[in-house]
Amino acid sequence: AATRQDMTYWLQELQQKRWEYCNNLDAAKRDSRTSPTPSDFSKGLVAKDNPGSVLSQNASAERARNILAVETSPTDLVGEQAASQPAPVQPSAINFSLKQWSTEIKNSMSSLRKGNNENRKSIFYTTEEWELLDPTPKDLEDSMALEEKRKHLAEGSKGRRLTSSAFPFDFGRIPHKTRRPLKDMIGSSKNRNSSESSPTEWYSGNGNKLVSELQLKYQSQQEEMEKLKKDLLSQKELVRLLQQTVRSSQYDKYFASRLCEGVPKDKLELLHQKDDQILGLNNQLEKLNLEKDNLQQEVKNLKCKVGELNERLGMLMETIQAKDEVIMKLSRQLSECEDNTSSQSGAANSSVASCTNKELQELDRLKDNLQGYKTQNKFLNKEILELSALRRNAEAREREWQAKYTSLEAKLCQIESKYLILLQEMKTPVCSEEQSPAREVITQLLEDALKAETSEQPEQAFFKPHLVSEYDIYGFQTVPEDDDEEKLVAKSRALDLRSLSLSENREISTGVKWENYLASTMNREIMRSVELKNLIRSGIPHEHRSKMWKWCVNLHVKKFKDSTVPGYFQTLLQNALEKQNPASKQIELDLLRTLPNNKHYSSPTSEGIQKLRNVLLAFSWRNPDIGYCQGLNRLVAIALLYLEQEDAFWCLVTIVEVFMPRDYYTKTLLGSQVDQRVFKDLMSEKLPRLHAHFEQYKVDYTLITFNWFLVVFVDSVVSDILFKIWDSFLYEGPKVIFRFALALFKYKEEEILKLQDSMSIFKYLRYFTRTILDARKLTGIAFGDLNPFPLRQIRNRRTYHLEKVRLELTELEAIREDFLRERETCVEKRDLISDDEEDS
Repeated sequence: AATRQDMTYWLQELQQKRWEYCNNLDAAKRDSRTSPTPSDFSKGLVAKDNPGSVLSQNASAERARNILAVETSPTDLVGEQAASQPAPVQPSAINFSLKQWSTEIKNSMSSLRKGNNENRKSIFYTTEEWELLDPTPKDLEDSMALEEKRKHLAEGSKGRRLTSSAFPFDFGRIPHKTRRPLKDMIGSSKNRNSSESSPTEWYSGNGNKLVSELQLKYQSQQEEMEKLKKDLLSQKELVRLLQQTVRSSQYDKYFASRLCEGVPKDKLELLHQKDDQILGLNNQLEKLNLEKDNLQQEVKNLKCKVGELNERLGMLMETIQAKDEVIMKLSRQLSECEDNTSSQSGAANSSVASCTNKELQELDRLKDNLQGYKTQNKFLNKEILELSALRRNAEAREREWQAKYTSLEAKLCQIESKYLILLQEMKTPVCSEEQSPAREVITQLLEDALKAETSEQPEQAFFKPHLVSEYDIYGFQTVPEDDDEEKLVAKSRALDLRSLSLSENREISTGVKWENYLASTMNREIMRSVELKNLIRSGIPHEHRSKMWKWCVNLHVKKFKDSTVPGYFQTLLQNALEKQNPASKQIELDLLRTLPNNKHYSSPTSEGIQKLRNVLLAFSWRNPDIGYCQGLNRLVAIALLYLEQEDAFWCLVTIVEVFMPRDYYTKTLLGSQVDQRVFKDLMSEKLPRLHAHFEQYKVDYTLITFNWFLVVFVDSVVSDILFKIWDSFLYEGPKVIFRFALALFKYKEEEILKLQDSMSIFKYLRYFTRTILDARKLTGIAFGDLNPFPLRQIRNRRTYHLEKVRLELTELEAIREDFLRERETCVEKRDLISDDEEDS
């Protein structure tokens, strides 16, 4: 900073950045755990119940910061802009007397030789400076460009012979850019101490790297070209030798064919020797010619070097002459100054002394300020380091306390769950009919434990966390309102679920993996992959479930949506509302019976009721052969928790028309009956002991599992497990239902095998799924312990059992028709009426 005021502004800005960082730390952590979603993203009823939390500012701290604010804007440049400006130039002190003028002149001469800039060399070089100076890439380019001119100059200077022994200069190291006219040399020596630099010199410092790269590239291309020329010469030489060989062979053939018929053998051998001698002499002659050419080329190169040396010698002579002129000029100036010394000594001494005192005072003041700035800078750096260390320590302590708090809260949930069960057992003693005081105390403790936590008890709310809320994140009621027995069991189950979720949060969850995966697919479309399959099987996080469910639905119904016109859902809904719809009456009857324990469907004015009505009406108009079947309402209700109306409609289309076989939701429920028989086969294969146990006690467990398959476990398992099942179901299809149905039985296999009568077994099967709370263990059984699980096997068994069920239904229909005919003919059976006829 140029001034203290600017420095204060700079420090204030640093404090502002630190303040913003501290305030936004929690927000940054929260944002890092959630990936950005598109603004037009479809969200259901559940997603709207989670508004983002807003961080509140500390009013007192903000007020203190406003009071301590000093500067609102810099008066001068700060930061990088100030650093890029030249340093402020102080007026130089005239700290020399008249007696020191000779010393100053010597210093000026020295500065003329050395110069101010590394890229600007004076023409007055000593012997060592000439030897240490290397040519720059630009000098090399210039020397190569003037190579031809030097050849001509070398030829014209053959008669001029000058010895170079008197000049100890290294002529081979002199840069060519020093060949300047004498007037320019003298002019540059006068301005040698100026602080300005030419644009070319300024540019050379910035573009030196680019020039060197271009020079290296040019040299590599030159070397490659020389190499190619040598290869070409060698190829030409080879061709020439081959041609000579061909000619000699042709000559030998001709000579042997024409002349060898009557010539003796000794003469033929003599002729062959002469031919070999001739060939050898020709080769020797060619080698001598090549040596002659090389010697001529060397002579030319030596002539060029002699010309260059002559040019450099002339330049050095001019340099020495220029030196002599400058020395003479400075000597005259020195003599003039000595003449004027006597007349100006008094005034000069007084002015110099006053200026020197002022500047010395200014220099002392600047030194004090500099020392103060250094001290202040050290203090601020130390403060920054200390604050950073404090921040890191605070974050570490916060993580430790959070982990400890979570562990204690999980233990508290377990203890309170066991406490409720113990109170319930002690409430009704086995052999006691009297009303004891202890029983009254236990009853009162039970009422207090089941009482919902409210904000009317601030002291309890301060010391005790709200472990169980009235509704979970999906909107389901955690504790019922009517039955105390069921209320106790439900609250105990909710506490166990809370304890499990807290324990899982302490471990490394799949949330980080989901964040990394969604970040990698930010700028590309999500595609099917093994990685995505494993992530979905582990469960989609609550904040990403709307996006992934919509993607899964679109993946399966893309072929249907592409063949429809825009506004297809609204058209279906409009037709269903305006025209007579036979399914609308039954839909209205089942709306409030869909999910009465969920706050989004608990009353006629709930937001989910109207959306549920619209989706069911539109689907009934799309599929008039199905219309409406009991079970579809629960499927749509679960889909609407994370999807909007149109997406929930396509989700129902996916389940009914893509996933499930035909006649699954028709009047006969043919597909559902087939799946129950397939499930029996899988039970006998995967869980043979349990299947044999059921067969032994004549327990038809398909009466329980039929509803699992029809509504995909809605109202059969706890909500956390339900939505994890739906995650995999919407991605992989109906095979997931078989996996989890088998996993539920395997989870409680040992407990079921302990039951030894059909009544207790069937009673246990009606509620045992609600006691399964560990979703991670259940998922491990479904996708790990039950493998292999081929879909082809399920399809083959569906085909096999479908034929059997159809034959049975045909036989039943024949028996029904026989009964009707017999009833019409028999007077005694005319009063018998079936259930279907009574309903009609």
